[in-house]
Amino acid sequence: MIIFACIFVPSLKISLAIDSINLLQSVRDGETLVSKGGKFELGFFSPGSSQKRYVGIWYKNIPTQTVVWVANGANPINDSSGILTLNTTGNLVLTQNGSIVWYTNNSHKQVQNPVLALLDSGNLVIRNDGEPNPEAYLWQSFDYPSHALLPGMKFGRDLRTGLERRYTAWKSPEDPSPGDVYGVLKPYNYPEFYMMKGEKKLLRQGPWNGLYFSGFPDLQNNTIFGINFVSNKDEIYYTFSLVKSSVVTINVINQTGRTYRYVWVEGDQNWRIYISQPKDFCDTYGLCGAYGSCMISQTQVCQCLKGFSPKSPQAWASSDWTQGCVRNNPLSCHGEDKDGFVKFE
Repeated sequence: MIIFACIFVPSLKISLAIDSINLLQSVRDGETLVSKGGKFELGFFSPGSSQKRYVGIWYKNIPTQTVVWVANGANPINDSSGILTLNTTGNLVLTQNGSIVWYTNNSHKQVQNPVLALLDSGNLVIRNDGEPNPEAYLWQSFDYPSHALLPGMKFGRDLRTGLERRYTAWKSPEDPSPGDVYGVLKPYNYPEFYMMKGEKKLLRQGPWNGLYFSGFPDLQNNTIFGINFVSNKDEIYYTFSLVKSSVVTINVINQTGRTYRYVWVEGDQNWRIYISQPKDFCDTYGLCGAYGSCMISQTQVCQCLKGFSPKSPQAWASSDWTQGCVRNNPLSCHGEDKDGFVKFE
């Protein structure tokens, strides 16, 4: 009956009823791995109306398929011949008709009887069988985010290896290949989160002030998640943890340059937007230029600070504020008439 069903219903998924595979096993298109607690599932999928096949991870018990990680986003498979296997070097290999489509690169760690496992955190890991340290991974998908951040996933940089964990928008809802919009943590003395489009800065959250990123104070004291930030000689990263383990929440970036914090509402059987960024036009990076202030309640949102005027009045009048403002009078730092500071709120 299973063979009959697979012939006439090609999209039917067969759960292997296991959360891991070893060197003798594989995952074929139509088969899936399910994490031990039944939270996440790994298998082949096609986004939207696309016919291309990708290996991904999604929530197991949420009826609207919500993909949180994609392996071969840049190299799709065009039929159902894909096979995911684990080789003796401890690497995961995706093949199509014998040709390699995608693979992991674990060449610097000692491998002894590797196994691949999907965890209830949504993390896909390769580790040595019998390894006593539960976090001693040969490779993990959490180090290579796609378009989504999950609880416990580090977002930042490993200063020892140079690994940068950023997350990148899909090109479109039907094309999970990496687009040119991405979120990155800049490891300055006061680390800052930036939303980028290529080399252009779209959004900056502001420096970490010990409690939250200063540009978004509404991220504190929420009832959904807690923010954790670590900065030391080995690594610098941001992560979030759940206030209640029963809550399902995910942070997603899209190609428009927006990020959304979604929460799954069981009663509605739907995702609800909890927070989105940018919140308004004034969150756009550098919108008003040097010495400009953004006032969202004004028709012309950009205003020059007291003592300054538009550098280009003509451009300013046409709502091009990028050149910013310049001082009306040169700064005087000496003598009896030296300048001081003006309080600005």
